[in-house]
Amino acid sequence: MERLGDLTMAILTVSREFGSGGQEIGQAVASLNGYEYIDKQKIMSDISRAGHKWEEWSRELDESRPSIWERFDWSFRGFGALIQSVILEYAARDNVVIMGRGGNWVLKGVPHALRIHVVASMDARVERIMARDAVDMATARWLAEKTDRERSGFCNALYGGRWDDPSEYDMVFDTGFQPLEDVVSIVRELLVARERRNTPQARKSLEMKAAAGRIKAGLLTNPRLFIPTLDADYDGSHIVLEGIIHNPREHDKVEREARKLAGDLPILCRLHYRG
Repeated sequence: MERLGDLTMAILTVSREFGSGGQEIGQAVASLNGYEYIDKQKIMSDISRAGHKWEEWSRELDESRPSIWERFDWSFRGFGALIQSVILEYAARDNVVIMGRGGNWVLKGVPHALRIHVVASMDARVERIMARDAVDMATARWLAEKTDRERSGFCNALYGGRWDDPSEYDMVFDTGFQPLEDVVSIVRELLVARERRNTPQARKSLEMKAAAGRIKAGLLTNPRLFIPTLDADYDGSHIVLEGIIHNPREHDKVEREARKLAGDLPILCRLHYRG
């Protein structure tokens, strides 16, 4: 197959069971297609630019299984908003491979994004981990189970979905039956088809979603604001903020800050307050 990097303008998100070969697939597609490879380290590095405290919290919060209390804690909600914002910023560039971090949920509905999940039997994964990491069988199994559990819990806390639900992805590949190189070839072909969906309208919509993500992250990481629930999206004409705040005074503070972050972009604030 010819190198497709100069021809494609698509996005790939890769979710994977630990040891399934998903990382190798993502790296191979990025290399062959000339895509930018965005992994955990890159995303965490970008989040650290939001401030030293976020660098510290990202190490504590990333891929943990937050308790009920932690899910509604200011730092976790801000951390989640930063992750989503970084993913959207990279996706708006096109030609990227985004590894994990719930990219499949963040880019759901984006027509030129291909969202895949890579799985394999535990026996196949243990064998691959032993060979790759030079560990014994018991350690390989423990690593697989622990990492899968943490990824599942993190995604459920942040996105409210099941990490292992096939309906959350466009394609699921089982590398216990399909060689990695075959999966890479299939994914590259699918990306060519996705490129055809990358219309000016689709690009504008994604750019506005990225702007909505920046605004949401800016609000949820602002220590002067306390917003119990907040979501931001693009409805085709406006960036729409929806959420719950405590009173009309807080409503005014949040809306002023949102409009400052939005600049000249059209924004609607549909915030409701308790009481």
